[in-house]
Amino acid sequence: MNAPRPLARQGGMTLAELLVALALGLGVLLAGGVLMIGANRSYVAHEDAASIDDGGRFALALIGRAVRQGAFVDWERLAGAAPARDLPAPLAGLDSRSLVKTSAGIDNPVSTAVNGSDVLAVRYSGAGAAPDGDGSVINCAGFPVHEAKEGWSIFYVARNGDGLAELRCKYRGTSNWSADAIVAGVDGFQVLYGVDTDTAPDGVPNRYVSASALAALDAALPLAGGGQAELNEKTWWKRVASVQVALLLHGERPSAAPVQPGAYSLFGAAYGAAQAAGDEGVQLAAADLHGRVQTPSRRLFTAVFAVGAAQP
Repeated sequence: MNAPRPLARQGGMTLAELLVALALGLGVLLAGGVLMIGANRSYVAHEDAASIDDGGRFALALIGRAVRQGAFVDWERLAGAAPARDLPAPLAGLDSRSLVKTSAGIDNPVSTAVNGSDVLAVRYSGAGAAPDGDGSVINCAGFPVHEAKEGWSIFYVARNGDGLAELRCKYRGTSNWSADAIVAGVDGFQVLYGVDTDTAPDGVPNRYVSASALAALDAALPLAGGGQAELNEKTWWKRVASVQVALLLHGERPSAAPVQPGAYSLFGAAYGAAQAAGDEGVQLAAADLHGRVQTPSRRLFTAVFAVGAAQP
Protein backbone atom coordinates (compact mmCIF):
# COMPACT_ATOMS: atom_id res chain seq x y z
CA MET A 1 0.00 0.00 0.00
CA ASN A 2 1.33 3.39 -1.10
CA ALA A 3 1.80 6.11 1.45
CA PRO A 4 -0.53 9.16 1.09
CA ARG A 5 0.93 12.26 -0.57
CA PRO A 6 1.37 15.27 1.67
CA LEU A 7 -1.06 18.13 1.02
CA ALA A 8 0.42 21.17 -0.79
CA ARG A 9 0.88 24.10 1.51
CA GLN A 10 -1.03 27.27 0.52
CA GLY A 11 1.05 30.44 0.70
CA GLY A 12 -0.24 34.03 1.38
CA MET A 13 0.92 37.56 2.06
CA THR A 14 2.40 38.31 5.35
CA LEU A 15 1.20 41.27 7.33
CA ALA A 16 4.34 43.19 6.42
CA GLU A 17 3.86 42.51 2.71
CA LEU A 18 0.22 43.60 2.92
CA LEU A 19 1.15 46.88 4.60
CA VAL A 20 3.80 47.58 1.96
CA ALA A 21 1.30 46.90 -0.85
CA LEU A 22 -1.29 49.16 0.76
CA ALA A 23 1.29 51.94 1.17
CA LEU A 24 2.34 51.66 -2.47
CA GLY A 25 -1.29 51.70 -3.60
CA LEU A 26 -2.07 54.75 -1.53
CA GLY A 27 1.03 56.48 -2.90
CA VAL A 28 -0.11 55.82 -6.47
CA LEU A 29 -3.61 57.12 -5.67
CA LEU A 30 -2.23 60.26 -4.03
CA ALA A 31 0.10 60.94 -6.97
CA GLY A 32 -2.78 60.44 -9.39
CA GLY A 33 -4.96 62.79 -7.35
CA VAL A 34 -2.28 65.49 -7.31
CA LEU A 35 -1.82 65.18 -11.07
CA MET A 36 -5.57 65.36 -11.63
CA ILE A 37 -5.93 68.45 -9.44
CA GLY A 38 -3.02 70.11 -11.23
CA ALA A 39 -4.46 69.27 -14.63
CA ASN A 40 -7.87 70.60 -13.60
CA ARG A 41 -6.33 73.85 -12.34
CA SER A 42 -4.42 74.27 -15.58
CA TYR A 43 -7.57 73.65 -17.60
CA VAL A 44 -9.59 76.16 -15.56
CA ALA A 45 -6.82 78.76 -15.81
CA HIS A 46 -6.57 78.22 -19.57
CA GLU A 47 -10.35 78.48 -19.95
CA ASP A 48 -10.39 81.71 -17.92
CA ALA A 49 -7.55 83.21 -19.97
CA ALA A 50 -9.29 82.22 -23.21
CA SER A 51 -12.51 83.84 -22.03
CA ILE A 52 -10.70 87.10 -21.24
CA ASP A 53 -8.93 86.99 -24.60
CA ASP A 54 -12.15 86.33 -26.53
CA GLY A 55 -13.99 89.14 -24.74
CA GLY A 56 -11.22 91.67 -25.29
CA ARG A 57 -10.78 90.83 -28.98
CA PHE A 58 -14.52 90.98 -29.61
CA ALA A 59 -14.86 94.36 -27.88
CA LEU A 60 -11.95 95.89 -29.83
CA ALA A 61 -13.28 94.53 -33.11
CA LEU A 62 -16.70 96.05 -32.44
CA ILE A 63 -15.25 99.42 -31.42
CA GLY A 64 -12.94 99.47 -34.45
CA ARG A 65 -15.78 98.76 -36.85
CA ALA A 66 -17.86 101.56 -35.30
CA VAL A 67 -15.01 104.11 -35.48
CA ARG A 68 -14.27 103.34 -39.12
CA GLN A 69 -17.97 103.52 -39.92
CA GLY A 70 -18.10 107.04 -38.46
CA ALA A 71 -16.46 108.35 -41.63
CA PHE A 72 -19.09 106.81 -43.89
CA VAL A 73 -20.75 109.14 -46.40
CA ASP A 74 -23.37 107.96 -48.86
CA TRP A 75 -21.94 109.71 -51.91
CA GLU A 76 -24.50 108.12 -54.20
CA ARG A 77 -27.36 109.72 -52.30
CA LEU A 78 -25.52 113.07 -52.23
CA ALA A 79 -24.92 112.80 -56.00
CA GLY A 80 -21.27 113.73 -55.54
CA ALA A 81 -21.95 116.90 -53.54
CA ALA A 82 -19.90 117.49 -50.39
CA PRO A 83 -21.65 116.95 -47.03
CA ALA A 84 -22.83 120.08 -45.26
CA ARG A 85 -20.00 121.63 -43.26
CA ASP A 86 -22.21 122.37 -40.26
CA LEU A 87 -23.12 118.73 -39.58
CA PRO A 88 -22.12 117.43 -36.12
CA ALA A 89 -18.75 115.70 -35.82
CA PRO A 90 -18.88 111.91 -36.21
CA LEU A 91 -17.08 111.41 -32.88
CA ALA A 92 -17.84 112.54 -29.36
CA GLY A 93 -16.62 111.48 -25.96
CA LEU A 94 -16.65 112.05 -22.22
CA ASP A 95 -14.01 111.48 -19.56
CA SER A 96 -14.77 109.59 -16.36
CA ARG A 97 -18.49 109.28 -17.01
CA SER A 98 -21.17 106.64 -17.45
CA LEU A 99 -24.57 106.81 -19.14
CA VAL A 100 -28.21 105.94 -18.64
CA LYS A 101 -29.26 103.40 -21.26
CA THR A 102 -32.55 105.13 -22.07
CA SER A 103 -31.30 108.73 -22.40
CA ALA A 104 -30.72 110.23 -25.84
CA GLY A 105 -27.13 109.87 -27.10
CA ILE A 106 -24.66 110.94 -24.46
CA ASP A 107 -27.02 113.45 -22.88
CA ASN A 108 -27.35 113.53 -19.09
CA PRO A 109 -24.19 111.53 -18.24
CA VAL A 110 -23.68 110.28 -14.70
CA SER A 111 -20.50 110.71 -12.67
CA THR A 112 -20.52 107.19 -11.18
CA ALA A 113 -17.93 105.94 -13.65
CA VAL A 114 -16.22 102.62 -12.93
CA ASN A 115 -12.56 103.44 -12.12
CA GLY A 116 -12.74 106.63 -14.17
CA SER A 117 -13.86 104.86 -17.37
CA ASP A 118 -14.62 106.99 -20.43
CA VAL A 119 -17.43 107.23 -22.98
CA LEU A 120 -16.88 106.93 -26.74
CA ALA A 121 -19.71 107.87 -29.12
CA VAL A 122 -19.78 107.44 -32.90
CA ARG A 123 -22.53 108.81 -35.14
CA TYR A 124 -22.99 108.11 -38.83
CA SER A 125 -25.52 108.29 -41.63
CA GLY A 126 -27.38 105.19 -42.77
CA ALA A 127 -27.69 103.65 -46.21
CA GLY A 128 -30.62 102.30 -48.19
CA ALA A 129 -34.31 102.92 -48.03
CA ALA A 130 -36.41 102.63 -44.88
CA PRO A 131 -37.26 100.68 -42.87
CA ASP A 132 -34.27 98.33 -42.97
CA GLY A 133 -31.81 100.00 -45.33
CA ASP A 134 -29.50 97.93 -47.49
CA GLY A 135 -27.67 96.31 -44.57
CA SER A 136 -24.31 97.95 -45.31
CA VAL A 137 -24.52 100.21 -42.25
CA ILE A 138 -25.28 98.65 -38.87
CA ASN A 139 -25.03 99.89 -35.30
CA CYS A 140 -23.03 98.22 -32.54
CA ALA A 141 -25.97 95.94 -31.73
CA GLY A 142 -26.06 94.65 -35.30
CA PHE A 143 -29.24 96.42 -36.41
CA PRO A 144 -29.28 98.08 -39.86
CA VAL A 145 -29.54 101.86 -40.19
CA HIS A 146 -31.43 103.32 -43.15
CA GLU A 147 -30.61 106.52 -45.01
CA ALA A 148 -33.25 108.67 -43.32
CA LYS A 149 -31.98 107.86 -39.83
CA GLU A 150 -28.79 108.80 -38.01
CA GLY A 151 -27.04 105.81 -36.49
CA TRP A 152 -25.22 105.77 -33.14
CA SER A 153 -22.76 103.37 -31.52
CA ILE A 154 -21.86 104.43 -28.00
CA PHE A 155 -19.48 102.55 -25.71
CA TYR A 156 -19.43 103.03 -21.94
CA VAL A 157 -18.98 101.05 -18.71
CA ALA A 158 -21.70 100.44 -16.11
CA ARG A 159 -22.48 97.87 -13.44
CA ASN A 160 -25.16 95.24 -13.92
CA GLY A 161 -27.65 94.02 -11.32
CA ASP A 162 -24.98 91.81 -9.72
CA GLY A 163 -22.56 94.71 -9.37
CA LEU A 164 -20.24 93.41 -12.09
CA ALA A 165 -18.82 96.11 -14.39
CA GLU A 166 -19.45 95.56 -18.10
CA LEU A 167 -18.70 97.39 -21.32
CA ARG A 168 -21.97 98.29 -22.99
CA CYS A 169 -23.03 99.25 -26.49
CA LYS A 170 -25.72 101.93 -26.59
CA TYR A 171 -27.76 102.49 -29.72
CA ARG A 172 -30.95 104.09 -30.96
CA GLY A 173 -33.71 101.63 -31.72
CA THR A 174 -36.90 102.10 -33.68
CA SER A 175 -38.62 104.12 -30.98
CA ASN A 176 -36.21 104.46 -28.05
CA TRP A 177 -32.63 104.14 -26.87
CA SER A 178 -31.21 100.96 -25.38
CA ALA A 179 -27.90 99.32 -24.47
CA ASP A 180 -26.53 95.78 -24.49
CA ALA A 181 -23.56 94.27 -22.67
CA ILE A 182 -20.51 93.47 -24.82
CA VAL A 183 -18.09 92.03 -22.28
CA ALA A 184 -18.13 91.71 -18.48
CA GLY A 185 -15.32 91.90 -15.94
CA VAL A 186 -14.20 95.41 -16.93
CA ASP A 187 -11.70 97.19 -14.68
CA GLY A 188 -11.19 100.20 -16.93
CA PHE A 189 -12.01 101.66 -20.35
CA GLN A 190 -10.01 104.64 -21.59
CA VAL A 191 -10.02 106.61 -24.85
CA LEU A 192 -7.57 109.08 -26.40
CA TYR A 193 -8.07 111.01 -29.62
CA GLY A 194 -5.33 111.61 -32.19
CA VAL A 195 -5.75 115.21 -33.34
CA ASP A 196 -4.39 116.61 -36.59
CA THR A 197 -3.18 120.05 -35.48
CA ASP A 198 -1.52 121.09 -38.76
CA THR A 199 -2.78 124.35 -40.24
CA ALA A 200 -3.41 122.49 -43.47
CA PRO A 201 -4.78 119.15 -42.19
CA ASP A 202 -3.00 116.12 -43.63
CA GLY A 203 -5.00 113.41 -41.84
CA VAL A 204 -2.08 112.42 -39.60
CA PRO A 205 -2.48 112.85 -35.81
CA ASN A 206 0.10 115.12 -34.19
CA ARG A 207 -0.83 114.40 -30.59
CA TYR A 208 -3.23 112.34 -28.53
CA VAL A 209 -5.51 114.08 -26.07
CA SER A 210 -8.48 113.24 -23.86
CA ALA A 211 -12.10 114.21 -24.45
CA SER A 212 -11.79 116.92 -21.78
CA ALA A 213 -8.80 118.42 -23.63
CA LEU A 214 -10.82 118.50 -26.87
CA ALA A 215 -13.69 120.20 -25.04
CA ALA A 216 -11.24 122.82 -23.77
CA LEU A 217 -9.96 123.43 -27.31
CA ASP A 218 -13.52 123.89 -28.53
CA ALA A 219 -14.24 126.31 -25.67
CA ALA A 220 -11.32 128.46 -26.85
CA LEU A 221 -12.47 128.65 -30.48
CA PRO A 222 -13.09 132.19 -31.81
CA LEU A 223 -16.75 132.07 -32.79
CA ALA A 224 -18.59 134.85 -34.59
CA GLY A 225 -21.97 134.20 -33.03
CA GLY A 226 -23.10 131.50 -35.45
CA GLY A 227 -24.30 129.28 -32.63
CA GLN A 228 -24.22 125.49 -32.79
CA ALA A 229 -23.90 125.42 -36.59
CA GLU A 230 -20.67 127.43 -36.45
CA LEU A 231 -19.32 125.27 -33.63
CA ASN A 232 -20.15 122.14 -35.62
CA GLU A 233 -18.14 123.51 -38.54
CA LYS A 234 -15.08 124.53 -36.53
CA THR A 235 -15.02 121.91 -33.77
CA TRP A 236 -11.74 120.13 -33.03
CA TRP A 237 -13.63 116.86 -32.99
CA LYS A 238 -13.59 117.03 -36.79
CA ARG A 239 -9.78 117.11 -36.64
CA VAL A 240 -9.59 113.70 -34.93
CA ALA A 241 -7.69 111.37 -37.26
CA SER A 242 -7.47 108.30 -35.03
CA VAL A 243 -8.80 106.87 -31.79
CA GLN A 244 -6.73 104.97 -29.23
CA VAL A 245 -8.59 102.75 -26.78
CA ALA A 246 -7.46 100.72 -23.77
CA LEU A 247 -9.56 98.06 -22.06
CA LEU A 248 -8.52 96.31 -18.84
CA LEU A 249 -10.41 93.07 -18.15
CA HIS A 250 -10.32 90.55 -15.31
CA GLY A 251 -11.33 86.90 -15.19
CA GLU A 252 -13.49 84.88 -12.84
CA ARG A 253 -10.70 82.75 -11.31
CA PRO A 254 -7.72 83.56 -9.11
CA SER A 255 -4.57 84.19 -11.08
CA ALA A 256 -1.99 81.42 -11.22
CA ALA A 257 0.83 83.91 -11.75
CA PRO A 258 3.17 84.08 -8.73
CA VAL A 259 3.62 87.86 -9.08
CA GLN A 260 0.93 90.38 -10.00
CA PRO A 261 1.56 93.97 -11.20
CA GLY A 262 1.08 96.59 -8.52
CA ALA A 263 -0.48 99.02 -11.01
CA TYR A 264 -1.76 99.14 -14.57
CA SER A 265 -0.91 102.02 -16.91
CA LEU A 266 -3.52 101.79 -19.63
CA PHE A 267 -1.61 104.03 -22.07
CA GLY A 268 1.90 103.25 -20.90
CA ALA A 269 3.93 104.31 -17.89
CA ALA A 270 5.05 107.65 -19.38
CA TYR A 271 1.53 108.87 -20.14
CA GLY A 272 0.23 107.52 -16.85
CA ALA A 273 2.90 109.32 -14.83
CA ALA A 274 2.35 112.59 -16.69
CA GLN A 275 -1.45 112.60 -16.95
CA ALA A 276 -2.78 110.48 -14.07
CA ALA A 277 -3.74 113.57 -12.06
CA GLY A 278 -5.72 115.14 -14.90
CA ASP A 279 -7.08 112.07 -16.69
CA GLU A 280 -8.69 109.78 -14.14
CA GLY A 281 -8.48 106.09 -14.85
CA VAL A 282 -5.38 106.00 -17.06
CA GLN A 283 -3.38 104.54 -14.17
CA LEU A 284 -5.04 102.03 -11.83
CA ALA A 285 -3.55 100.56 -8.66
CA ALA A 286 -4.17 96.84 -8.31
CA ALA A 287 -5.14 97.36 -4.66
CA ASP A 288 -8.06 99.56 -5.76
CA LEU A 289 -9.45 97.03 -8.23
CA HIS A 290 -12.02 94.65 -6.85
CA GLY A 291 -13.30 91.54 -8.59
CA ARG A 292 -15.45 88.69 -7.40
CA VAL A 293 -12.38 86.64 -6.52
CA GLN A 294 -9.15 87.57 -4.80
CA THR A 295 -6.43 88.66 -7.26
CA PRO A 296 -8.05 87.50 -10.52
CA SER A 297 -6.22 87.21 -13.82
CA ARG A 298 -6.10 90.53 -15.68
CA ARG A 299 -5.20 91.51 -19.22
CA LEU A 300 -4.85 94.88 -20.93
CA PHE A 301 -6.09 95.28 -24.51
CA THR A 302 -5.09 98.31 -26.58
CA ALA A 303 -5.67 99.36 -30.18
CA VAL A 304 -5.51 102.42 -32.44
CA PHE A 305 -8.18 102.91 -35.10
CA ALA A 306 -7.90 105.32 -37.99
CA VAL A 307 -10.82 107.61 -38.71
CA GLY A 308 -11.06 107.68 -42.49
CA ALA A 309 -11.38 111.08 -44.12
CA ALA A 310 -14.73 111.62 -45.80
CA GLN A 311 -13.63 112.39 -49.33
CA PRO A 312 -15.67 111.92 -52.52
